[in-house]
Amino acid sequence: MTGLSVAELQQQQYESESAMDWAFPEVDCGMKPYGSRVVVQIRTPRTTTAGGLHIPEEARETEKWNTQVAKVIMLGPVAFKNRDTLEPWKEGEWCQAGAFVRVPKYGGDRWEVPVPDRSDPALFVVFNDLDIIGEFTGDPLAVKAFI
Repeated sequence: MTGLSVAELQQQQYESESAMDWAFPEVDCGMKPYGSRVVVQIRTPRTTTAGGLHIPEEARETEKWNTQVAKVIMLGPVAFKNRDTLEPWKEGEWCQAGAFVRVPKYGGDRWEVPVPDRSDPALFVVFNDLDIIGEFTGDPLAVKAFI
């Protein structure tokens, strides 16, 4: 037993991982999308501020359910294709696996998956391909969630 609080242990783990790995942990979502669906992982809120202050659970929950920043995990076989001919759209795929996108605040099918050695689970959502709003060209960690 180290005598450290859960917040201190999580801060140590955060410091040992990159910020991107903390926000989007590598974990199997447990689902393969059908048709024109797109599976995304919603950004995980931090547990502490840059100065080391603990962020209350209520504030983290609010950010988690209001954030619109996501990482594309997987595309269904018909995503971004003509539904009749299965030919790719003229403008091509709007996003690829690994891209950071803006997604609707509401809608989609949401579920959480436990992340080993963390108290916060990873949040996944499946959307229709047409629901993806856009791709981030800047730092996805710099985008703030607003209520």
